[in-house]
Amino acid sequence: MIKTFFTLIICLICLQSFAQDSIAVKREFANKEYIHLYKENADLAYTAPGGELGAPSKYVINGRLTTTYMLLGSYKSPIAFAIIPDFTVRVRNEFSAAVRTPSYRLGGALYARLNPDPEHYKYAELAFTHHSNGQDQSAFNPDGTINTRTGNFNANYLTLSYRFGDFTPISADESYYSFNYRLGLQWYKFFRYEPALNEGFGFTRVLYGFSWRRYDEIEKKARNKQKVKSEKETWRLNTELSYAVNKIPSKNFANIQKRLNAEINFNYSFPFMNNVFLMAAVGYYGEDNYNIYFQDHYSYVRFGLSSGFLRNRSRHYDN
Repeated sequence: MIKTFFTLIICLICLQSFAQDSIAVKREFANKEYIHLYKENADLAYTAPGGELGAPSKYVINGRLTTTYMLLGSYKSPIAFAIIPDFTVRVRNEFSAAVRTPSYRLGGALYARLNPDPEHYKYAELAFTHHSNGQDQSAFNPDGTINTRTGNFNANYLTLSYRFGDFTPISADESYYSFNYRLGLQWYKFFRYEPALNEGFGFTRVLYGFSWRRYDEIEKKARNKQKVKSEKETWRLNTELSYAVNKIPSKNFANIQKRLNAEINFNYSFPFMNNVFLMAAVGYYGEDNYNIYFQDHYSYVRFGLSSGFLRNRSRHYDN
């Protein structure tokens, strides 16, 4: 009887230890996989000849360069941290091909994993960003208009986002999809900013984003495949909306023409491309987000190349 009792105790201890080990392995796997999700959900960089077609100014080429430096991204922690530089320039269509007022953003993002399932992920993101244009002249012209040529622009803001998404099962042709969502809120007035922004800037914005992505097996006929499948993100459809909800002089809450920013872009990668898309976008700026140009509003289209931390990896046959 005593021997049976001790045997049961030992079995219970072993089962508990095994369960704890299984939970620990699952958490470590989730922590590691979420790092890829944080980077894949970051904004794409792009190069666009002609820039935003439809803008009040004409451009030779526009470019956005952004990346993610993941300083903290360990399998041991559900918390991650990254430094994110984000630089946009518009080269003007004039004799000197001037840039005039580039848009510099530099900040950091803190991520918190909210569940252990990367296939149906949920996480929170809190980012701080400094935004300036490298100019130091008065933001106002003598006639009281905004100085978009050499006028100072500086602002700092927080962005709180809830991101979630789902991956579909892998189909018979080895393709699958992901549906990715973002709900967020952006605040500027917690920090110092250029006083000229009081003339009509969206200091508080509600954010929404949706991204539909397809992944396919590539290099199906390669002779050196062995026991792995090469897969990549084939295309990505992004929709991004933001709406200013703060008080704006002479603009009521329903003034969509001033308050709404919206863009839909489609990015496609041919099988021979690696980590790059052909990009086409159509959108509307109620408030041009290119620093000191915040009073401009217009519809636009954009064509070019885009890139980011795209899914492009090898997967074993038994996965």
